Amino acid sequence: MRRRAPGSVWALGLLSDMERPSRLSRETIPLTVLDISRPPVKAPAPPNLSGMTRAELAAALVAAGVVAPGKAKMRTSQIWGWMHHHGVTDFAAMSNIDKDTRAALGANFTLARPEIVERQVSNDGTRKWLIRMAPGIEVESVYIPDVGRAGALCVSSQVGCTLNCTFCHTGTQALVRNLTAAEIVAQVQVCRDDLEEWPSDKDDRRLSNIVFMGMGEPLYNLDGVADALDIISDNEGLAISRRRITVSTSGVVPQLGPLGERTNAMLAISLHATNDALRDELVPLNRKYNIETLMAGIRAYPGLSNARRVTFEYVMLKGINDSPAEARALVQLLKGIPAKINLIPFNPWPGSPYECSSWKTIEVFAAIVNKAGFASPIRTPRGRDILAACGQLKSESEKVRASARRKAPEPEAAPAAE
Repeated sequence: MRRRAPGSVWALGLLSDMERPSRLSRETIPLTVLDISRPPVKAPAPPNLSGMTRAELAAALVAAGVVAPGKAKMRTSQIWGWMHHHGVTDFAAMSNIDKDTRAALGANFTLARPEIVERQVSNDGTRKWLIRMAPGIEVESVYIPDVGRAGALCVSSQVGCTLNCTFCHTGTQALVRNLTAAEIVAQVQVCRDDLEEWPSDKDDRRLSNIVFMGMGEPLYNLDGVADALDIISDNEGLAISRRRITVSTSGVVPQLGPLGERTNAMLAISLHATNDALRDELVPLNRKYNIETLMAGIRAYPGLSNARRVTFEYVMLKGINDSPAEARALVQLLKGIPAKINLIPFNPWPGSPYECSSWKTIEVFAAIVNKAGFASPIRTPRGRDILAACGQLKSESEKVRASARRKAPEPEAAPAAE
């Protein structure tokens, strides 16, 4: 009787009769052992203190056992100053805090900045950062020199956008999620790092204004925006005045009142049309909150006055909304509202369906609005060469990396027709 090799596949009966060898081999076929053990679970990242409000920071310190409740207010003030006034990212640098507490802070928390995936500088000095907040969570922020008192940072409030405004590149990217207050504040910190503007009270600082005009609709993330604004405007930290912080909305009317009451921020309205038919096309949100409803909400905005005027943003689209008749209609629409009107030459992006109005057309439009008593500066396009201008921002997770495009070889030109 032929013996089967112990441990062989044949011995286990896993081969058919046709597959069995005719003669017993001295070699056996080894069994494959599957490793079904689970991979080790990665420990969650420690909480980042630099995006917490003062109340959240104090509570976190006590909950972690780092600070006794009676000392929470003092420690919060100290840490706040180091984070937001001096811009430190290492607890060891907090020299007025004892060594043991610094060690406990380092063991329980972090001050790390998010990853800068790409940094671009335009020919006109505009700077754009692609910032990765988490895997798959990327936003763009833009610093524009010579805007406001010295320079403005355009921050994002969401990854992507739900509004689908037809003239806006960001609107072609689906919404991923809201940004947290910490992720909004981090954009300001990244800018300060790059401009080397720590401590915050430098007399010659170049970052003087913040505009929520980046990716997303801020009023669909009011909690995150309001908390971030509290941190950014704190006089013992980043110290940017609320009167130098502007929140731009496409017209989420129910949130206008809460925005003014919670933040006292300056208001900007992304308008772009004077009648519902055209605005329905350019800004689809208008189908939910039409122009009449929007104007009523604006007139009721808390603190509205000649000292706190509303900024109306009006992108100039060739042959669409740039006629003298449209200018006169705009004057009538805004009558009685303390306002200024920013005329924005359309900034093209790959595949955009519009063209920018000619400079002469824009000047004629501006003259009509100016004559009616409204300030109507024409916004100089900035950062077009790096897709950093108004309406051009879009997360790189949704498009071909700009760096890859620049490195790619230029296609050969087609031969000239004879």
